[in-house]
Amino acid sequence: MTETLHRAPTVRAPAAAPTLTGPGLLTVLLAAALPLVDFFIVNVALPAIGSDLHASEAVLELVVAGYGVTYAVLLVLGGRLGDLFGRRRLFLAGMAAFGLTSLACGLAPGAWSLVAARAAQGAAAAMMLPQVLATIQATTSGGRRARAMSLYGATAGLSMVIGQILGGVLVAADIAGTGWRSIFLVNVPVVVLGLVLAVRRVPDTRSQHPEPVDVPGTVLLAVALLALLAPLTEGRATGWPLWTWLSLAAFPVAAWAFYAVERRADRRGHTPLLPPSLFAAPSLRRGLLIIVPFSLGFSGFMFVIALSLQQGAGLGPVKAGLALAPMAVSFLLVSLAGPRLIARFGTRVVATGSVLQGIGILLIALAVWQDWPHLSLGTLLPGAAVAGAGQALQLPNLLRIVLSEVPSARAGVGSGVLTTTQQASLALGVATLGALFLSLIPHLGMRDALLAALVTQLGAILVTGLLSLRLPREVG
Repeated sequence: MTETLHRAPTVRAPAAAPTLTGPGLLTVLLAAALPLVDFFIVNVALPAIGSDLHASEAVLELVVAGYGVTYAVLLVLGGRLGDLFGRRRLFLAGMAAFGLTSLACGLAPGAWSLVAARAAQGAAAAMMLPQVLATIQATTSGGRRARAMSLYGATAGLSMVIGQILGGVLVAADIAGTGWRSIFLVNVPVVVLGLVLAVRRVPDTRSQHPEPVDVPGTVLLAVALLALLAPLTEGRATGWPLWTWLSLAAFPVAAWAFYAVERRADRRGHTPLLPPSLFAAPSLRRGLLIIVPFSLGFSGFMFVIALSLQQGAGLGPVKAGLALAPMAVSFLLVSLAGPRLIARFGTRVVATGSVLQGIGILLIALAVWQDWPHLSLGTLLPGAAVAGAGQALQLPNLLRIVLSEVPSARAGVGSGVLTTTQQASLALGVATLGALFLSLIPHLGMRDALLAALVTQLGAILVTGLLSLRLPREVG
């Protein structure tokens, strides 16, 4: 008698959630540093670019604005595409495009080709950066996520300072006669290394319920951001022509239209680019509100202090950059302690950071008042170190707080919202505080214009500190 054996169907265990290893985290942090470094690295090279390419001030402003505006406008879309097509795929594509556009910037034969390459570089950065935060959100949890977010925040803060230091060093070094071009060409080998590491070390994640691209919302968000950022970044250099005022007047209309379209889509159960329901989380809503004055003051300070040290105090680009080194060192050391401080004292750490940052800016203002124009690393060291420590207690922890209640399925959307808010605020800081500073110089002189800008930044720090008192006390 033949016995028929019936094999039971194989039951597959659910696939383990992807995990971001240490090398994978270092890889995505490298990618996070590149766009922010390139936002600031150009500042100290603009005189050399203008001289070499015979570019007017308005065109040089476009070299900065073309990158920053394109970057800010496309960040939320980049996060949505990562959710839809896979974050690793968009990360690799964005990094490769960033390397190619950096090469195009470094080889640009003229000013307008550089402007075009910079705009394309900003678009590549917008494709790459949202995948960093989304990958961290989707592949870590608990203490590992807290440490990863702390390192991300430290990377973001350090990149802003190191960008200007590195820019000064590279321009002064004039490697192989490349001059200012080296600030872009240096990205190429870094990107090649990043791609090799990413292929092997970055896990693939995507939303389990990917949402299609919201075309009306994407278009309206782009129009609103362009209407605000383009005139503010180009207005002063072009003499505030009529189009700048018309654009600023169109901003609130475009912003209202965007909100109305997104709210209607959300209520109908559709998939808006920026779901208003996402802002129901107090940590995200209040954290984003704090990111605005913090980033605005940070970027404005970096622009103003770099210009003052070079054109007013007579320091070269290298010395001007190194004067900020104490800020970078204290930022790094203090930011690494962020997770432990948040675990013990809660979000009041952010308010404490505002106090420290304010004290640091006051010390810098005192040094400017007493020692101008004989400023040096020694005279600026106390204020820079204290301000850096205060910033370190704010930025990394704010980034973690903002995303703490965002579900993994919407990690791409949440990271896109965060990075868009941060980038738009950085651009606004350079445009507003920088314009104030430059407009005051003919009337007050460089020293008093710098002091006025520092007092204005103190106002932004005060707003940041007061708003931080409304954060939820504990962080998830």
